[in-house]
Amino acid sequence: MSRTVIKNATIVNEGRIFISDLLIENGRISRISGSISAGSGDIIIDLAGNFLMPGIIDDQVHFRDPGFPEKATIESESRAAAAGGTTSFMDMPNTRPQTVTSELLDEKLRKAARDSLVNYGFFLGATNTNIEEIKRLDPRKTAGVKVFMGSSTGNMLVDSPETLEQIFRYSPVIIATHCEDMGVIDRNTAEIKDKYGDNPPFSVHPEIRSAEACLKSSSLAIELAQKTGANLHIFHLSTREETELLRKVSRGPLEERRITAEVCMPHLTFTSDDYEKLGRYIKCNPAVKGREDRDALFRGLADGTISLIATDHAPHAAAEKEKPYFSCPSGIPMIQFTLPLLLEFYNEGRISLETIAMAAAHNPAVRYQIRDRGFIREGYFADLTAFSADELTVPSESSILSLCGWSPLAGRSIRGRVLMTMVNGNVVYENGKINDCSRGQQLAFDR
Repeated sequence: MSRTVIKNATIVNEGRIFISDLLIENGRISRISGSISAGSGDIIIDLAGNFLMPGIIDDQVHFRDPGFPEKATIESESRAAAAGGTTSFMDMPNTRPQTVTSELLDEKLRKAARDSLVNYGFFLGATNTNIEEIKRLDPRKTAGVKVFMGSSTGNMLVDSPETLEQIFRYSPVIIATHCEDMGVIDRNTAEIKDKYGDNPPFSVHPEIRSAEACLKSSSLAIELAQKTGANLHIFHLSTREETELLRKVSRGPLEERRITAEVCMPHLTFTSDDYEKLGRYIKCNPAVKGREDRDALFRGLADGTISLIATDHAPHAAAEKEKPYFSCPSGIPMIQFTLPLLLEFYNEGRISLETIAMAAAHNPAVRYQIRDRGFIREGYFADLTAFSADELTVPSESSILSLCGWSPLAGRSIRGRVLMTMVNGNVVYENGKINDCSRGQQLAFDR
């Protein structure tokens, strides 16, 4: 029987911060106590002076696998995830082929079982023609259905009102939406081209993919959910207006909410002021917007209006990101630095450690009904991350684990450092090094 004793950890869990020991046996937390004696054969990890929280559960990543090996693979991005304190991810369907059938979903699950260092789940992509596939989904093994509402990703633009209502009415799993209205975006694009031609500065991105485009689409999603009783989760809120809208319709205990939303790391990390310096490297959809929007997002996290934090990790090859504005793809690799950035926000007084644990670990487990993960509890899987809130993380090109090999954070000093990441009781990352000792598990959903 394998046993690990974690000593003297300052635990951040379920709204409390306290010092305790943990006993881990066969991949699970078997005991939480102020003092646990280690046996002669036990592995001992002493975290005196450092913090321990449940591993991050990231419900929105683009690991690009299968189909885009020049950008990312499940293996490469799961390594980056572990380095950033993430122990479980849920991957999006815009791969090649796109994940729009149960058979393709099963293929990705098999691939992840071979390649992923951390735990995994996958979304099915909605189209105008696969409603029968959606109806047949197994809620116990499918993270959710991803709906691109008015913002095209291949053939996964769902622009038929009748199909949208059917998806909202009949999906047996959470409906997760990307909300940007294409009509507004097309109008804004035409205005920008009239002003700048075909090579505008990247600072126009929040003008093209505007707050109006986001709010119009999010409002439609909420109206549909209220009409049909759908289980709706809005991905990557980016505006003050959407946050205020959500505050009116998403109240009460998370377990009882049918309409929720998340914020992603780019919209907490950057503002429109950063386009001047970073330009193409922070181009993502929805666009990074103004300081007042970022401030509203942090307020939404603090008061519980926004339930989850995710990354929307979306790597592209460096050569692609060097193209002019209209040819440059949208997306930012973020997952390797999730927890360090959250700790920087904590050090700036923007967010508490308790809220970090809540929004990045507890609430994803609750919202998606993930079995035995997301909390430090006896009997739960030992998915854990240890960190220092004071030590620096300084990303460099040589330290990037994502296959794309670049980051808009390169050279930035971030106050916060991941010391260790444990997945199912196995240490997969420690002191800057990946331990390729095990594979993650498929997430189980208790639905």
